[in-house]
Amino acid sequence: MSLRISDLRARILSENWYVLKNWTFKYRMQGGQTVEMKREVFDRGDGATILLYHKGRRSVVLTRQFRLPTYLNGVADGMMIETAAGLLDGDSPSEAIVREVEEETGFTIGAPVALYDLFMSPGALTERVHYFMAEVTDGAKTGDGGGLASENEEIEVLEIPFDEAVNMMATGDIRDAKTVLLLLHAQTTNLFGP
Repeated sequence: MSLRISDLRARILSENWYVLKNWTFKYRMQGGQTVEMKREVFDRGDGATILLYHKGRRSVVLTRQFRLPTYLNGVADGMMIETAAGLLDGDSPSEAIVREVEEETGFTIGAPVALYDLFMSPGALTERVHYFMAEVTDGAKTGDGGGLASENEEIEVLEIPFDEAVNMMATGDIRDAKTVLLLLHAQTTNLFGP
């Protein structure tokens, strides 16, 4: 922990699906003054996400599913178009994303290419998301995908031409942060060539 933090205490507010804690701590400011702060922090575990792409068809494989928070914040149907993703659940990031790809999209992939890991909302979430890319081929589709019934997942698998997916960011049809970051990465690295 930072030498600027002392007297760190937590009170659990919720342990329903994940863990929400109210933290109280003393923080020494740059000028030397110590102040007491309170922050609520949501711990849902670390995750992984991946951009699946079909180079021959110049397309990307994405998912569409209902997300309650987006519905509550103004998305009329709550549906989000996203890259495949999920929590690590004790696995390494690469093991977890291989599992999630198969569950959500029905594709079986080899070793995904690791790109970076990022904190998506460090003001409130402990979650670190590991980003990957992997090429898929027609023969790699070994299942239906759609998510796990035991987790009440209802995931639609989409294959979208890359140029259309880039345009969907501009129109607001794709506005999931992890998906936008991966699509921009593919665009700036010329994944599909000029």
